[in-house]
Amino acid sequence: MSEYMLQTESVIKTYRQYDSVITAVNRVSIKVEKGEFIAIIGTSGSGKSTFLHICAGLDKANAGHVIIDGTDITKLGPDALGRFRGEKMGFIYQRHNLIPQFTALENILLPTVMCNKPDMSYQESLRKLVESLNLTERLHHLPSELSGGQAQRVAIARALINNPQILFADEPTGNLDRANADEVLELLFRLRADLGQTLVMVTHDLAIADQADRIFRMENGSLTLERDYIKGNKKTIDTY
Repeated sequence: MSEYMLQTESVIKTYRQYDSVITAVNRVSIKVEKGEFIAIIGTSGSGKSTFLHICAGLDKANAGHVIIDGTDITKLGPDALGRFRGEKMGFIYQRHNLIPQFTALENILLPTVMCNKPDMSYQESLRKLVESLNLTERLHHLPSELSGGQAQRVAIARALINNPQILFADEPTGNLDRANADEVLELLFRLRADLGQTLVMVTHDLAIADQADRIFRMENGSLTLERDYIKGNKKTIDTY
């Protein structure tokens, strides 16, 4: 069992654009302890969302390693990776990414089907999530029948239904107004505290980032540690 929930080693991601090669993630290494909340900030196009997707197994790096709780997910095949993600990870997208033909309940339960763990009962987790997120009256509605805040709460429930040990969030309030954003964040942080999860969040909102244990800045594909509230270090330092 690893002491780190997330560890990356020299992760590189490049894209070909016409005759040029774009380096979106440039040799990024990071270690995240269990139960830690880290925030990744940076301008649009800096590579932060690409890096987050690689860490969560939603995108593949060209080189390097991503290790989740001691397992190198870059070495897993598609089926094994899908099962591992279902057991260990949750992901909240910026635009909720709900399946439009599925009801709120069906969207929430989707990871339980993909995980294929018949020995696990989801009824208690479902009940607690639905009550905490105030979704009881919306479970049989389609995404098109939900408000933006409700849809994002469904996305949070979907990410948490399997009680993941690590939660990735990509601008989880980016498309919400301030009131809905504050409500969603309050619920997200409370649920995370109850479950003791590790949280890795990409955000443009410095007020949200300031609540993290550590803040990293992504710039031109490189990651730097900007603030470490645990150690009292609030200076920008060299590439991590």
